[in-house]
Amino acid sequence: MPDASYWALHEEACTKGEKTYTDPDTGYQVFTRIGLLERDRCCGAGCRHCPFGHEAVSVADRAGRIQQAAWLTDDRPDPDRRLQVLFWSGGKDSYLAYRALARKGEMPIVLLTTFDARSRIIAHQEFAVDEVALQATHLGLPIVGVPLHSGVDYLDHIDAALNLVPGCDRLCFGDLHLEHIREWREGAFGDHSRTKELTLSFPLWKVSYDALLNDLAASRAKCVVSAVDPDLSEVSIGDEFGARLIKRLPEGLDAFGENGEFHTRVVFETGS
Repeated sequence: MPDASYWALHEEACTKGEKTYTDPDTGYQVFTRIGLLERDRCCGAGCRHCPFGHEAVSVADRAGRIQQAAWLTDDRPDPDRRLQVLFWSGGKDSYLAYRALARKGEMPIVLLTTFDARSRIIAHQEFAVDEVALQATHLGLPIVGVPLHSGVDYLDHIDAALNLVPGCDRLCFGDLHLEHIREWREGAFGDHSRTKELTLSFPLWKVSYDALLNDLAASRAKCVVSAVDPDLSEVSIGDEFGARLIKRLPEGLDAFGENGEFHTRVVFETGS
């Protein structure tokens, strides 16, 4: 993938009303969203600036090809219902947040996952975005994939994703207790023009770890370690997360790895 400076070139070209710009890495001409809009439909080629949500790219290929926010599964939300969007990493925190929201049953849930546009990997979790598409399919939930490009503001990526979910009333996060993360979310989303009117929800906030572990056990899903700090010798990638793993952790280390000590991936067994 070319250097992120192409985003600035693209915006400059659009400001001038131009249909193409020159890619700084390859020298090729690239269609701007203005040029692509003249086609009236997605061509299915996975264009860098596709304004149609990559709707003609097969669902099976989207995780590996999309360059703009798009649906990663065949499931779609009811357009006539108000919705809540859960930021989904594919790990234990987002899964437990989903379970907490589902128990309340206040609004249908749509998942939103972000990933690196170059590697197609979920940040921190260190596994591919196609795995979260499979998780969403197992849960029977629609999921929007949002490829993140360096040089583009994170909230601008989210803005584009929320255009696919016009019924969204609430943004939900699986944060447990890190004050600075919650403060950043409240400040950033509260100041952004697209999200400032939306309610932010933190269904796991300050819930005890014992309660979360009990809920994870009751779910019959399994969470395995997908990434680990190299200095944490007591934990290995592939280890199952749970009470036994927590007992092996050094004294003083956060039991849920909230300071980045390790990350997890939820694995669904039949019937979970």
